[in-house]
Amino acid sequence: MKNMRERLNRRLQRDRPMTTISLRMPEDLIDDLKEIAPMLGFTGYQPLIRSYIGQGLRKDLQRLDGSQLEALTESLRKQGISDEKISLVIAEAGLKTA
Repeated sequence: MKNMRERLNRRLQRDRPMTTISLRMPEDLIDDLKEIAPMLGFTGYQPLIRSYIGQGLRKDLQRLDGSQLEALTESLRKQGISDEKISLVIAEAGLKTA
């Protein structure tokens, strides 16, 4: 799994390649998206959808990265590493805890 820094750096590139997909959605949902997109400063409903998907994805990636850190911390504890040393290593690596 790529780390969060790599993902963010890639997402900050303006010339990222785009892929066309087909997604079935209820018509009334599309109508609502078209209505609120300009109110939220989007040029259309598709950029709004991408924004919603991106927000949810970032939230889940942060949650999952946190889960991996928790699993690693628990494993280190089982190996007899003190919480103090674990905290120092996490801080030194610049990792964020939940």
